[in-house]
Amino acid sequence: MLPVTADDHLPGPVAVLANPTAGRGRHRALLPRLLDGLAAAGRPVRLLPASSPAEAEAACRAAVAEGAGAVVAVGGDGTVHRALQAVAGTAVPFGPIPAGTGNDFALDTGFPADPLAAAAVIAEAVRDGRSRPVDLARMVGVDGVERWYGAVLAAGFDAIVNERANRMRWPRGPRRYDLAILVELARLRPRRYTLRLDGVSHDLDAVLVAVGNCPTYGGGMRICPDADPTDGLLDVVVAGRVNRRTLVRVKPSIYQGTHVSHPLVRSFRARTVELAAEGITSYADGERSLKLPLTISAVPGALRLLR
Repeated sequence: MLPVTADDHLPGPVAVLANPTAGRGRHRALLPRLLDGLAAAGRPVRLLPASSPAEAEAACRAAVAEGAGAVVAVGGDGTVHRALQAVAGTAVPFGPIPAGTGNDFALDTGFPADPLAAAAVIAEAVRDGRSRPVDLARMVGVDGVERWYGAVLAAGFDAIVNERANRMRWPRGPRRYDLAILVELARLRPRRYTLRLDGVSHDLDAVLVAVGNCPTYGGGMRICPDADPTDGLLDVVVAGRVNRRTLVRVKPSIYQGTHVSHPLVRSFRARTVELAAEGITSYADGERSLKLPLTISAVPGALRLLR
């Protein structure tokens, strides 16, 4: 899509949400340089105070309500996810600076992998008053709670592993996730899902279900390889009755996106996805999200990116 340009799109300061622990803190020392790079756009830059994910989200919402001209997230997909809850569906443009372990949304929407280069792209867009519309996915739970995500929603094996890892107190760090994978592989079984795609129902048994607005999750795994955040559609990838050996063998191919050619993997595309299964909590952009059942809708142009 063509960029939108208007001098009055960025009337207020640039609000910056920074997660100093993103990517295990490897970009923490870059923050002053990133803020200086953003300030080169000629607008005030305001660093938002936040010491927890809930505070981060609240700070972004408050910044938007107080008239921020733009919101920038410095971190990974989790940081982006918190900021999206505030800017989705508004006229406030957004820029992600990839500085986390997983930077799927930023990279899938065309931002440089280098944080300083991404800040320069965003600063130029701020200076020129330029933004580009992209789609987001909107989730609604049975209780009416609404959430947004930019990359991929996981509602199968990967979500179950995340849920297991989040309950564990030992070991710390990435080894906890590795142990959770081993535990859940030992317990692997297909679950019964009901998918309703633009009103058409599909009842199926599956071990993995992903709904993508963008192609990648988990730091570069192309789980929904054909997803396009500008086409107004969601891509749904389902791995059916896959056993442990097959899942372990197929999983590395997700990085190339070639897993979709496996005979037990099916792909769908829809504007609205209704997803139901027992005992599943979804993870969107890598963050713990809504319990199933839920409804996911592609919302064209819900976000304006500073590119």
